[in-house]
Amino acid sequence: MKRPTILIVDDEVRMRRVIADYLHIKEYETVEAGDGVEALESFRTHHPDLVILDVMMPRMDGWQVLSEIRKTHKTPVIMLTARGEEADELQGFELGADEYIAKPFSLKILSARIEAILRRKSDAVLESPSRLRIDALAREVFVDNTAVALTYTEFQLLEYLSTNRGVALSRDQILNNVWSYDYDGDARTVDTHIKKLRSKLGDAGEQIKTVRGIGYRFEGGTE
Repeated sequence: MKRPTILIVDDEVRMRRVIADYLHIKEYETVEAGDGVEALESFRTHHPDLVILDVMMPRMDGWQVLSEIRKTHKTPVIMLTARGEEADELQGFELGADEYIAKPFSLKILSARIEAILRRKSDAVLESPSRLRIDALAREVFVDNTAVALTYTEFQLLEYLSTNRGVALSRDQILNNVWSYDYDGDARTVDTHIKKLRSKLGDAGEQIKTVRGIGYRFEGGTE
């Protein structure tokens, strides 16, 4: 069973490492970012299952990062801050935060809240019908019955991933089957197309998971 991936965003290296080390003990995968700009880049690259997001950071604060994430994704976000004022908590919830924890905090409590949020998310996925529909004959894709405009290559990529549901596919496998065996371009083109595909699919794009050190895996169902 795949271990959930947690994106830890904090400008304090020590804080990130303490949280990451504890979450590794709890058998979570982790990705780290030191500021808001790095956070969005990591979010788009790794597509985490949950984000732990500090508020006060350079370049882009946590509020801005949360706002950007919520434009296209419902990924659970736990806000961390040294400020515990009620107004800050309300702002976080208004922007779409799932939890709000003031520093200093207990790692056990943080872990318990992560577990509870991911359990609720898992239950919601099991209870909800698939939002993604792929019509292979018509070469059309729908999310919540709304057509999604994909390029020829994006459709081929999605179809290949979905027909290999649950299988960790390497970038070379994807290149060989989507771009053909005689393609001699850079394997990073796969990452670029995955990023664009996820963006077009919105929340349904979360079904395309990053497998660290390998490539990608499609999870969930399609209609």
